[in-house]
Formats: sequence, structure tokens, C-alpha cells
Amino acid sequence: MNGTDRFLADALARGLEVQIVERRAARSLEEAAGILGITPADIVKSLVVKHRDGSFLFALIPGDRQISWPKLRALLGVNKLSLPHADVALEATGYERGTITPLGSTTAWPVYADASIAGRRISMGAGAHGYSAFVEADALTAALDAVVADISEPA
Repeated sequence: MNGTDRFLADALARGLEVQIVERRAARSLEEAAGILGITPADIVKSLVVKHRDGSFLFALIPGDRQISWPKLRALLGVNKLSLPHADVALEATGYERGTITPLGSTTAWPVYADASIAGRRISMGAGAHGYSAFVEADALTAALDAVVADISEPA
């Protein structure tokens, strides 16, 4: 099953309504937002974060913001987190960078979503290059049983 099929199968299993759109390749987040007719803040990055113990989590961060490492570490009660290399992220999720999403991940890692996405329709990776998904953020975080908290800061 390819990445987009895994994404859709997981969304369906969770009762989550998603809309997948095909789009041309973009060289930047701003270009992707322009192609999709939305703002960079409406694109949510699914970042894979590695714990010191070797486990992972997903951090859902709006495109115009970045992870606040102090906030995320405090929320988790740990003193070390990192972004893994692309090959490690692929092994942990089954998705290449630029396509990563918690939906359809080969392992269901915990999900932490930045509070600023609440109440919005967002776009996110859909498991394959050239595709984006639109979804209601509140439905997504509920379906993923995500922890919603202030975990970002301006980019």
C-alpha cells in the first residue's frame, strides 16, 4: 500500500473526513501555500521528534511557526529531544520527509499539536509527494487523541 493509500485508510478507519488534492512540486512552504491558495500558517508540518530513549512523537506545527523546544520538553518532562535524520524518520513512520503525517504511519506514535491550529481547516502532508490533504484540525486532533498545547514559537 502506498503512502497516500495508508493515509486514506487510516483516516477512514478513524471516521475522519479528509480531502486530498494533487499539486505540483513546491520548492518552499510559501510556494506550496500559494499553489494551494492558502497562507503558510494553514499548512501544518508533521515533524517527527526523537526521545532520548529511542521512541518518537509527532509534533504538528503551523508552517509560519517552529517547535519551541523548551515548551515541548517541559510538556513531556524530558531534557532532551531532537529531530532525527531523514532516514531515521522514514524508518520510524514509513514516510519520506515532505510527506510525513501521523495518519497511516507505520507506528502510531503519540501526537502533540500546537494549540494555534485549533478551530481551523488545515492542510498537511498526505503520505506522498505531490499530494496535500485538507482536514478540520479539531477533528484531526480528536481522531488522533492528540495532546493540544502551546508548543511553538514564531519562526
